[in-house]
Amino acid sequence: MDWYAYEKQAISQGCRAVCGIDEAGRGPLAGPVCAAAVILPVDCELPGLDDSKKLTEKKRELLFPLITQKALAYGIGWADEEEIDRLNILRATFQAMARAVEALKLPPDWAMVDGNRMPPLPIPGETIVKGDAKSASIAAASILAKVSRDRVLCQMDAQYPQYGFAKHKGYGTKAHYEAIKAYGVLPVHRKSFLKNLGEK
Repeated sequence: MDWYAYEKQAISQGCRAVCGIDEAGRGPLAGPVCAAAVILPVDCELPGLDDSKKLTEKKRELLFPLITQKALAYGIGWADEEEIDRLNILRATFQAMARAVEALKLPPDWAMVDGNRMPPLPIPGETIVKGDAKSASIAAASILAKVSRDRVLCQMDAQYPQYGFAKHKGYGTKAHYEAIKAYGVLPVHRKSFLKNLGEK
């Protein structure tokens, strides 16, 4: 498989800077959603690169500095719990993606977005279903987004140790639901995700 097939295709059609975009944290009950945009040099060697979901936490942490060093540019964008509740998770994710693109030091002229929904971006682009398993740029973006978000959840764990954020990263595990029932809803919880709990 050519990890750079999509990038090369865009470049062959006249694009100069192609960015891959992915997000982490659409599903959890707490914490922000994070998106990353990455522009890689074509055929950049990143040993062990893969969809972030297929990698161990240790492997992702090792790849993170490698990606940030080798990338021509990368950007991280966020949407917090308040925005998720106000906008809904899809629109908040699109907001985070747009912010990640804005944070790129090299302006891209084509975007490749993981999934099947195109966010409103200032540049044209395409969606690629399971793009994080098909494109090096999207796979790299998936790792930057996942590691960045996990680090924030570990900080949250230090602030609220009884909730176990370092372990479940805000996802709706049995232990997380039990902590909410025992200790209540936090400011970092997405209230729109907890409606079925009957929590106010």
